Amino acid sequence: MNENIKSKTPSTESPTPEEEKLFTSLRASHWSEFFGAEKVKHALHIALTAAKKRKESLEHILLYGPPGLGKTTLSHLIAKEMGVNIRITSGPAIERSGDLASILTNLEPGDVLFIDEIHRLNKVVEETLYPAMEDYALDIVIGKGPSARTLRLDLPKFTIIGATTRIGLMSAPLRDRFGIVQRLNFYLPDALEIIIENAAKKLKLKLAAQSKKELAQRARGTPRIALKLLKRARDFAQVKGKENIDQSVLDEAFSLLEIDNLGLDDSDRRLLKALI
Repeated sequence: MNENIKSKTPSTESPTPEEEKLFTSLRASHWSEFFGAEKVKHALHIALTAAKKRKESLEHILLYGPPGLGKTTLSHLIAKEMGVNIRITSGPAIERSGDLASILTNLEPGDVLFIDEIHRLNKVVEETLYPAMEDYALDIVIGKGPSARTLRLDLPKFTIIGATTRIGLMSAPLRDRFGIVQRLNFYLPDALEIIIENAAKKLKLKLAAQSKKELAQRARGTPRIALKLLKRARDFAQVKGKENIDQSVLDEAFSLLEIDNLGLDDSDRRLLKALI
């Protein structure tokens, strides 16, 4: 295989611990701070309002779409709106049925369990999850051979929020058990400019109006990339001793990072040339 095709795109790789800390600190803490995805927000607001009026747990929710669009942030906002705790895990982290049972039996009534990359759940774990989602119960097999018996544990009513970047890899039985399924699409530049502006305020940065447009233009419609570029511009300005992130700072930063007007870096361009 051509080594160009093997190369990864830095903008779409999993965030480093430092970057994840940055994203967490800049994450929207209220619905009014979450910009973009208006149709998704409206649909979730209706479901949340109805559930609160009935004093019931929210239906299980599946959020899918490209990485970095706010699936984790939405799960935090949902839990906060419902006034419940949120437990966070991922598909690869739940290796055995016992791991899942440990998590589910420690949930309080109404709690939210957020499972990132849910399409990577082990098949046995996934099948254990079916009765938990439908009947709020766990079927545990005790013993082996002829003496084996099944024990059913009742669970408090809870809400699973599944997130995936590859919904096509999810099995149909698992998808069908989610009552609310929403796709997150790439953001428009106007929404990204607002996100960048709010992040700059939280970081106490001076950001020129044109700089917001430049960052939004190179963010590929993805808030995570927009925040990553803002962080790189901030680092560059601090090293150069400049207080304001203006056009000259961005030009030098993007030139050094080899990021063009479309947000493509050197790895992206080499990949495109290899494909051509």
